[in-house]
Amino acid sequence: MDFKDYYEILGVEKDATQDEIKRAYRKLARKYHPDVNKEPEAETRFKEIGEANEVLSDPDKRAAYDKLGANWKHGQDFKPPPDWDAGFEFRTDAFGGGSSYSDFFEAIFGERMGGTRARRTRGFQMRGEDHHAKVLIDLEDAYSGASRTITLRNPEWDSEGHLVYQDRSLKVKIPKGLKEGQKIRLAGQGTPGQGGGESGDLYLEIAFNPHRLYRIDGRDLYIDLPVAPWEAALGATVQVPTPTGKVDLKIPPDTPSGRKLRLKGLGIPGKPAGDIYVVPQITLPPASSDSAKKLYKKMEAELAFNPRSKLGV
Repeated sequence: MDFKDYYEILGVEKDATQDEIKRAYRKLARKYHPDVNKEPEAETRFKEIGEANEVLSDPDKRAAYDKLGANWKHGQDFKPPPDWDAGFEFRTDAFGGGSSYSDFFEAIFGERMGGTRARRTRGFQMRGEDHHAKVLIDLEDAYSGASRTITLRNPEWDSEGHLVYQDRSLKVKIPKGLKEGQKIRLAGQGTPGQGGGESGDLYLEIAFNPHRLYRIDGRDLYIDLPVAPWEAALGATVQVPTPTGKVDLKIPPDTPSGRKLRLKGLGIPGKPAGDIYVVPQITLPPASSDSAKKLYKKMEAELAFNPRSKLGV
């Protein structure tokens, strides 16, 4: 998938104001409108211009795009990095896909936001829009629950039409047992309502900070565990670190590297709780002394072991 430089498509600078974006779009839209321009590429160009305007004229989309696009060039192979949008607060209706948009647009914005948009209630009352944000928490918070202060960046236009950010801090209670992708609802923390209507809500989507030991998959954890060759060959009982403390694990004899051993129910709490999968990785002692080299030579002579026998070599 190719990266699209929307600023280049509209022919504007990256610090262009709202009015500059609007003028550039109108000029190009008139030039390439299929009813006016009969060149074969006019319709494709017209859609591309419309997509660029859709992003750059909206503060939420533009903020997201600017964060992603800082190190990419037009036409460069592109894949959104994980959790690129963490810490940004967006309105519900800022995102949404459609068949007229490119794969690039859909990868960033399509089907990202749910919840309730602003809606009219009785009389002239209008419920405020819901807001959404992704927040990163530590794995340990999901085991025990926690109260954390988070800071969100809310993009908006200033009086001159430049994109600026307003930060706000919120104290959030993180329930025990949350897994990635689940949401915390903060009632009334979205856009204020109009005419006495109720405020929208803020939905915080949970993601985890990278952990030095574990890979996280739903409620399950994976950990690579170094084991000595004799522990893998003969079997052993070893200690494994878990988020709630060390536990004993029995390594069966003849355990190969990469085999998964399960610690049932020790993953992220829930109904049911997840598991921890321990993946043994056989680690060789260094041949850094004469006695170690002698031992390796003896193993070579007596075991007659060919690790590549299954390859026919």
